[in-house]
Amino acid sequence: MLKPARDRLEEILARLDSRADDERVFTKLYAESARAAADAADARVKAGGSLGPLDGKIVSIKDLFDVAGEPTLAGSIIRRDAAPAAEDAVIVQRLRRAGAVIVGKTAMTEFAFSAVGTNPHYGTPPNAVDAQRIPGGSSSGAGVSAAEGTSDIAIGSDTGGSVRIPAALNGVLGFKPTARRVPLAGCFPLSATLDSIGPLARTVADCAAADAVMAGEDFAPLAPRPIAGLRIGIPQGRLLQELEPAVAEAFERSLKTLEAAGARLADHVIDDLVGEMNAATKAGSLAGIEAAEIHSGWLADAQKVAAVDPHVSGPLTRRLAATAAHYIGLMRTRTALAARMDERLQAVDVLALPTVPMLAPPIAPLLADDALWNRTDGMLLRNPQVANQFDLTSISLPIPGTPLPSGLMLFGRNGWDRRLLEIAAAVEVVLAS
Repeated sequence: MLKPARDRLEEILARLDSRADDERVFTKLYAESARAAADAADARVKAGGSLGPLDGKIVSIKDLFDVAGEPTLAGSIIRRDAAPAAEDAVIVQRLRRAGAVIVGKTAMTEFAFSAVGTNPHYGTPPNAVDAQRIPGGSSSGAGVSAAEGTSDIAIGSDTGGSVRIPAALNGVLGFKPTARRVPLAGCFPLSATLDSIGPLARTVADCAAADAVMAGEDFAPLAPRPIAGLRIGIPQGRLLQELEPAVAEAFERSLKTLEAAGARLADHVIDDLVGEMNAATKAGSLAGIEAAEIHSGWLADAQKVAAVDPHVSGPLTRRLAATAAHYIGLMRTRTALAARMDERLQAVDVLALPTVPMLAPPIAPLLADDALWNRTDGMLLRNPQVANQFDLTSISLPIPGTPLPSGLMLFGRNGWDRRLLEIAAAVEVVLAS
C-alpha cells in the first residue's frame, strides 16, 4: 500500500536537505506549499475522495515553467532580475487542480539549448546511475529527479529530444506529445514551432496520467494494445549508424523480445525524408532560428553574451544571420516533409529506434574538449529530433539489462498520442518480462 503523500514528501525533503550543500538536481524547493498540498491529498483519501490519478503524486517541474511571484530563470543567471511571473503556467495550474504535490523546480541547460545537460551557472545534475556521467538535457534535473525518486513524475519540455534524452540516460520513461496538444502558456520558449511539454516517470501509466492532466483531457486508464500483430518499422540507415556496441545489443535484444511476443518487424525507409530535412536545416534549424529571435535582445548586449554559456550564446549569435526567406522556406519545406512522413507511417503502427546511440559519457572529458562536447550534443539529438522535426509523438522506454541505462524509442503519427501510450504500456510489460 502506498504511503501517505505527506510521509513520502518528508522522506524526499529530508533526502534533499542532507545534500543541500551540493544540490544540483533542484534549483528551488516549495517545501511549505508542498506540505499543504500533501496534507490536502491525504485528507481526501481519508474522506474517501480523490481528484484523479495525480492526487498526492510528488511532481517536479523544469525551471522554465512560471510560478506566480518569482522570475522564471530557465537555467540562466541573466534572468535573475526578470519580472516575477504574474501567474502559474497553465500546466502548473492544471497539475495543482489535479492534486499534484509540486515539490520544486529542477535544473536544466541554459535556455534549454543543449542535449548534454551541463550548466556552468547552477551545476550539472549527476546522472542517477553514475554521478560522474552526464544526465542528458535539456531537462537534466527532471531525468535525475524521476530516476532517483525525488519525484514520482517530473515535467520537462522537448524541442529536439529534451524529455526523451535524459529519460534514456537515467533509466526512466519520457513522453513527447504531439506539439501544441499541451498548452505552452507560461513555459519559457525555445521554439514555438517545435516545443512540447511532457512527463518523465517510472511507468507508462504515470506518464499517461500526467499527459492527460496537462492536456486538459479526461483521463481513462490505458488499455494496452496487443503486441501480437503490432507492426513495428525499423528505419535502417543513418539513424542506426555509429551505435555504441552496448546500445546496439540492447536495441536488437528488445526487438527480438517484441518479435517473440508476436510483433511484426520490418525495415521501413525514412532515410530519404531525414536526409531532405537535414539538408533543409543545414544553414540553420527551426529551433536555432526561432530561439535567436526570442533572445535577440540580450544577444545585442556584449556583457550579457559574455555571461551566457558559450555553447548557447555561440549558436544563437550565428542564427541571427538567418534570413526571413530561409525561415519561410524552411517552414514550407517542413510542412511538406511532415505530410510525406505521415503518409509513410500509414503502413506501420510505430517506428522503433534507440533513443540515443550511446550510453551516458563522463562529464569531465566533455567539459575539457569543445569539439567532443559539440559532437556528443549532435549525436544525442540525432534520433529523437526526428519526432519534433516531422511533428510526431514519441516515447522512450528503458531497456533492461544494460550496464548503464539505454532507451528504446517509439514514434507514432501526429495526434496518435493515446494510441502510442497504449502500445507503450504493452511494450513496457513485454520488456520487463
